[in-house]
Amino acid sequence: MTTPTPVPDAAPLFTVEQANRMLPLVRRIVTDIVTDYRAWRDAVRAYEAQKGSPRGDPARVAALAREVRRLAADVEHYVGELTALGLQCKGLDDGLVDFPGMMDGEPACLCWKLDEPAVAWWHRPEAGFAGRQPIVPNGPDTAHATHAAEAAR
Repeated sequence: MTTPTPVPDAAPLFTVEQANRMLPLVRRIVTDIVTDYRAWRDAVRAYEAQKGSPRGDPARVAALAREVRRLAADVEHYVGELTALGLQCKGLDDGLVDFPGMMDGEPACLCWKLDEPAVAWWHRPEAGFAGRQPIVPNGPDTAHATHAAEAAR
């Protein structure tokens, strides 16, 4: 499995509203990522167990190897779909996604996980998930994020 592809520097900036409007599509893609990533991990475990067993069935080993490759390719395809939308996939196992944006005139990541109902968190790019802060609805940062992203377009 490869590392998620970084978004190019020319990636679009999103407002909170734009990010939330994209969630139905993003949620479907991320659901596929998480589902297939879990299946890939299970297939890798089964492949390693069969391959390492003295009683391993060569046909089963070959079938599992094909399944591992197929699932990896599917996950990479889905991550590519997010990247094409200008998003960053940060977590294959939990469906963590960053929407590039601005907060208080500085670059920020509008942060969302698959189990969350809306984009309601943000962090500085260097802070990562540990630096998540809640987005204050109609707060000064939210209004600025909207205007800064629109001005950058």
